[in-house]
Amino acid sequence: MSIFTPTNQIRLTNVAVVRMKRAGKRFEIACYKNKVVGWRSGVEKDLDEVLQTHSVFVNVSKGQVAKKEDLISAFGTDDQTEICKQILTKGEVQVSDKERHTQLEQMFRDIATIVADKCVNPETKRPYTVILIERAMKDIHYSVKANKSTKQQALEVIKQLKEKMKIERAHMRLRFLLPVNEGKKLKEKLKPLIKVIESEDYSQQLEIVCLIDPGCFREIDELIKKETKGKGSLEVLNLKDVEEGDEKFE
Repeated sequence: MSIFTPTNQIRLTNVAVVRMKRAGKRFEIACYKNKVVGWRSGVEKDLDEVLQTHSVFVNVSKGQVAKKEDLISAFGTDDQTEICKQILTKGEVQVSDKERHTQLEQMFRDIATIVADKCVNPETKRPYTVILIERAMKDIHYSVKANKSTKQQALEVIKQLKEKMKIERAHMRLRFLLPVNEGKKLKEKLKPLIKVIESEDYSQQLEIVCLIDPGCFREIDELIKKETKGKGSLEVLNLKDVEEGDEKFE
């Protein structure tokens, strides 16, 4: 005896559900796990690789498909592919508690990795290990935010850790080559953006080797281009001014 499945029901397994409320009703789409983030970041461009089906549901877990009149009322169209795109882009991703916990743990490690990669002990110029940064983040009770990028949160962590330990962004080492006439005047404008001037040489051009905070790089680059009208140049000698070996933090 065959079992009759209603035509308005679709059974799906191992799905990531993206949900959106519109016109007082809930609409859901069924996606492949780990593909939603790729679509939103632009890495994945093939919709068929993201959607398990081009159907819009009121409840994915029960396989209940949305009615045509409800779609038109909420979205102004019954084109399910276009509605899927809207929900995929703006909807809320539903994840289980276990998945959320795993995701937050991974983000915690990723944030610690970024901080360890970008920072040093300012006194010794030695980098901290990822494990040490993770321990320090736990000490300040840092809470990961799922809706913010790991890079944004790494900058927040650096600010908070500065209150508890000796840590700062590793400096970049740059070389400026500036026309002599504009160079002296421009040097005064650059001074507030420079941490340490390591050497200066006045010959055919003004050559300066210095250390800067990475956050000032774009401002310095634009200032040199503007003030020298393209005659000056900027060269990155080292992305990170660090000493060999890891810093120990007791």
